[in-house]
Amino acid sequence: MYLFTTIAALRCYLNLQKSAAPHLTVGLVPTMGALHAGHLSLIQRARQENAIALVSIFVNPLQFGPTEDFQDYPRNIEQDRLLCEQAGVDAIFAPSATEMFGNQAVERTETEQTAQKQIEIHLSSLTQVLPPPAMTSVLCGKARPGHFQGVAAIVTKLLSLVQPTKAYFGQKDAQQLAIIRKLVFDFNLPVEIVACPIVREESGLAMSSRNQYLTVEQKQQASVLYRALQQASETFASGDRTGVTAVAAAHAAVAAEPAVKLEYAELVDPDSLTPLQVVETAGLLAVAARVGSTRLIDNIILRNRRPIVAIDGPAGAGKSTVTRLAATALNLFYLDTGAMYRALTWLALKTDTPISDECAIAELISSSYLEYNLDPASKMLKINGEDVTEAIRSLEVTSRVSEMAAIPAVRQFLVEEQRRCGTKGGIIAEGRDIGTNVFPDAELKIFLTASVQERSRRRLLEIKDSDRANISLAQLEQDIALRDEKDSTREVAPLRKAADAVEIQTDNLTVAEVIDRIVGLYNERIDPKS
Repeated sequence: MYLFTTIAALRCYLNLQKSAAPHLTVGLVPTMGALHAGHLSLIQRARQENAIALVSIFVNPLQFGPTEDFQDYPRNIEQDRLLCEQAGVDAIFAPSATEMFGNQAVERTETEQTAQKQIEIHLSSLTQVLPPPAMTSVLCGKARPGHFQGVAAIVTKLLSLVQPTKAYFGQKDAQQLAIIRKLVFDFNLPVEIVACPIVREESGLAMSSRNQYLTVEQKQQASVLYRALQQASETFASGDRTGVTAVAAAHAAVAAEPAVKLEYAELVDPDSLTPLQVVETAGLLAVAARVGSTRLIDNIILRNRRPIVAIDGPAGAGKSTVTRLAATALNLFYLDTGAMYRALTWLALKTDTPISDECAIAELISSSYLEYNLDPASKMLKINGEDVTEAIRSLEVTSRVSEMAAIPAVRQFLVEEQRRCGTKGGIIAEGRDIGTNVFPDAELKIFLTASVQERSRRRLLEIKDSDRANISLAQLEQDIALRDEKDSTREVAPLRKAADAVEIQTDNLTVAEVIDRIVGLYNERIDPKS
C-alpha cells in the first residue's frame, strides 16, 4: 500500500496505473481520518467494486468554524494507515494544508497561550465553490455557516485530482451527500456518488469520529437519537405520512433524555433538502443534538412506497421466468431489465452502429426512449416507438447483449431508467446488478443461481427445435462459463451477490418450488402493512 503526501506523487501513481489499464476503475473514499467501522464499510465497498481503492485523509480547515474543533479533531495517521492496509486499500493520499491550498493561502501562527500552531486559510486567494444557498442554509447549515462551502471546495478538489470512477460517502452525513450529488450533477463531473448505509454501535449510536469525545455514559445517552428516529419511523409506518407527526415523535423521544440537547429535527426532501409537509415518495428525517460539548447528527429515510424485490444471478439461471411468475404471485409489477439491454442491442444492430464504438453507442442511446408494460402478463417493449418484443429474442441479439451491457453509457442510461420505474416501489426486477447497484435499498434481495451444467442442460432443451439444435452440451457449457467470467469480471457493475441477498440454488428445484421459496421469503421478511 502506498502513502502519498504530495499531489505530484498521487498523479504519478494514477497516471501509471491508467496507462497500463486505460479502463481501470478507481474508487475514492474521502475521509478526515480517525477511521472507524463506518469508514471501513465505505472502503470495503470501494474495494469490491473497483480495481483500485484509494482513501484520502485530510482534516479540511475550510469546513470548521472559528469556534469548532479543528485543532482538537482526532488525528492518528499511523492507526489509519494500519486499518487501510488491513482493509486492502491500494493507496492513501494524506496531504498537508499547504499542499492542498498552496503557500499563499495558508498561514500558520502560534499563540502564546496554547503554544499550538493555528492554521488560517485566506479564502480571498482561493477559487471558491458555492453550492445553492437553499441547500447550505438549512439543517446543519444554520449552526455551521460556511461549513458546506468548505466541504464542496475540498470534494471538488479531490474529485479533480483523483478523477475516480466512484466516490463513496456515508448516509450519516445526508446533507453533505445531497450537496455533493448536486455539485456533481451541475458540473457534469464523470463520477458516480455512492451512498453507503449508516454503521451503528451496538446501542444504535451512529459511528462518528467525534464519538471519541464521549464518555461511556454519554454514548449511552446519545443513543436516544437513534431511538427517536425509530419512533418516528414506526409512526410513519402506521400510516401518518406528515412531517409534523414525524418531527413530533422525534422530539418526544429525545425529551426523555435530559442530557441530550436537541438542536433540530426536520423532515426534508433527500435530494433538494426542501422541507416536506407530507412524504409522497421519500423523506429525510434528520436530527442534530449536543451531548456535553459534542455535536452529533443522525438521520433516517422514510419511504412511502411499496416493497422492491431484486433478483440477481448468472445467465441461464431462469431469472426471467421465475421473476415474471413471482410478480404475479406477489401482485407486483415486473421490470424486465434484461429486455431493456436487449432492446438497445437490437437498436445498435438495426442501425449498423458498431457496438465496439462506445462513443457512437452513447450518441445513439441518448436520443432513444423505451416504452414497456410492467404488467407481468405482458411482454410488450418498444424502442423509439417500434415494437421489438419478439425481435430482441433473436440469437444475434443474445450473442451481443453482454458486450452491449458492459458499455458504461448503456448501463448509466438504463440504471437511471430502472430507478425511475422503482420510485414508488411495488416491483420485482431481475438482472446482474439489481440488488448491488440499481436498488441497493430493496426490501428483499435474492441471488438465483444454478450450476453451469444445469444451466447448459436447460438451454439445450430450450433450443432443441431451433436452428441451433445441433450445438453440443459441451459447447453450451463452455459458452455459459465464458459468459459468467465476462459478467463477473467486467469493469462496470460486475455480477456479484449482494451482501444481504438470500441465495437460492435451483439445480434440484422446479420452477414452482423456486416461486414458493421467493413468496415465503417475501412474507417472512416484509411487513404485510407495507
